[in-house]
Amino acid sequence: MTNTRVHRPHNRRVQGSNGAGRATPLQPIRRQDWAGLSPPDILARYRIGHTPPAQVLEVLLELFNTLHTSLEKTVSHKTRQERAQFLRRFFRDLKKKAGFKTLPDPRNLGQRHVQAMVEVWQRERLAPGTIQTYLSFLRGLAMWMGKHGFVHQPQHYGLELTEYQRTGLAERDKSWSAQGIDVAALIERVGIYDRYVGASLRLSLALGLRRKESVMFRPHRNLVAFEATGLPPEEREADRYARIKEGSKGGRLRFVALDSPVRLAAVKHAQDVAVGLDAHMGDPDRDLKRNLRRFDYVLEKFGVTMRQLGATAHGLRHEMLNDVYEDKTGQPSPVRGGGPVPPELDKAARLAVAKLAGHSRTRASGAYLGAVLDKRALPCDRPGQDDADPVPA
Repeated sequence: MTNTRVHRPHNRRVQGSNGAGRATPLQPIRRQDWAGLSPPDILARYRIGHTPPAQVLEVLLELFNTLHTSLEKTVSHKTRQERAQFLRRFFRDLKKKAGFKTLPDPRNLGQRHVQAMVEVWQRERLAPGTIQTYLSFLRGLAMWMGKHGFVHQPQHYGLELTEYQRTGLAERDKSWSAQGIDVAALIERVGIYDRYVGASLRLSLALGLRRKESVMFRPHRNLVAFEATGLPPEEREADRYARIKEGSKGGRLRFVALDSPVRLAAVKHAQDVAVGLDAHMGDPDRDLKRNLRRFDYVLEKFGVTMRQLGATAHGLRHEMLNDVYEDKTGQPSPVRGGGPVPPELDKAARLAVAKLAGHSRTRASGAYLGAVLDKRALPCDRPGQDDADPVPA
């Protein structure tokens, strides 16, 4: 029998000498005087040694900051803002903190500059995840200029494995109930103080929404029939679904089945609070930015911070997703101290959790549930079963 390799399509960017951002549909709108010019042609207008480094950086951001560094897609506004802020600060800190007398043109950035800043971050005791993110942003900058591989892995700059390695697995239960909070009572109290924030919290708990998703959710407009979701018939779990896209990470669309009294009640309450058929869950007298600030203020007023109660609004998302895992497996999740479950059951439950959370990869569920437990701890359920078999990947 002949083995045939199946090549699946992917959206990973093909790396080339011209750097990132070659996909025409993803290019941002350009200045009129740049029309018809390629990025190298545009950059050639800004001569090294004659153009201030800060101006060259702004040109690079204008050309490439909307684009993902390795995939054929754009990035969220939050990522664009954070990346731009970091890169501007990075070049300022080369002089202010790393001791370089003159700032290099971004196109002349060298390994000594990166190494010096890594040492600054170590002295400042930045978190491993922060350093990883900073190196990723620099890696993107290098790719914009066609310098692939310029930014090395953390160990190249003298970082120990324990200083930068991230597992992405939850090591503690971040849900409200795990912190000893009476979830229903606290949400009720918040709702009395601010009905909009209270309704958002009920949606977060019932649908697993992020903070921004809950504020931007439109309880009338964002409900659709199953037939309108485009999901396969075999995946049908309810007649109606909540459509989640506004405020989601990367603008990814997902649907949450309204398949329980709790979810239906949360949506009905949100509809009663909303002031119109097209209204979102924020106060209509405030814009999005001020509604998010109000959301944070109200939660802090009721002690929902890591410093006071050891929890944040995101903990309601953890609450729901861990409850879903337990409903589907009959066991608490690993992060809640549950024992191992049969691998296929665990895999199916984690897939359901990942989909509800809006992630494309099953392994992302580990950020909420914890690590997959070794099935060797399970009792044998078949005569002659070898308990020492490894857990399937």
